[in-house]
Amino acid sequence: MKKTSQPLSPRLQYGASLIEVLVAVLIMGVGLLGIAAMQSTALRNSQSSLERSQAVIQTYAILDAMRANRAAAIAGAYDMERTCDAPTGASLVDYDRREWINSMEAAMGDAACGTINCPAGGTCTITVDWDDSRGTAISGATTRSVTTTTLL
Repeated sequence: MKKTSQPLSPRLQYGASLIEVLVAVLIMGVGLLGIAAMQSTALRNSQSSLERSQAVIQTYAILDAMRANRAAAIAGAYDMERTCDAPTGASLVDYDRREWINSMEAAMGDAACGTINCPAGGTCTITVDWDDSRGTAISGATTRSVTTTTLL
């Protein structure tokens, strides 16, 4: 006479095995590490976006100061080669440029620099560049630049 094996009763199976629990914890850990990496990248890129917005604001700030002193701006008094140091002097033009550079450095770091070029005719080009090494570099470059060209 042959013995037939009886299926195990559901009452004999209790919970999950230790291997199943370890695999579930491993999968959850890998997922959480991925989320943490995405959060870190999002924060870096958010800082980079803030600095780009600040650069645009800074170009408009000096343009507004130049429009307030339009005669001097058209005469080329605001022209300035690329500099990261606040200019000295006692005139209104010197004050405007000094405040502009100081404001850029306060908003975007000490590596923020500016250029002002207003040739005859009233068309001015303002360039702001800064160190964006914290952001995700697209082409490996860490220096970003914003240029605004307008007619006074």
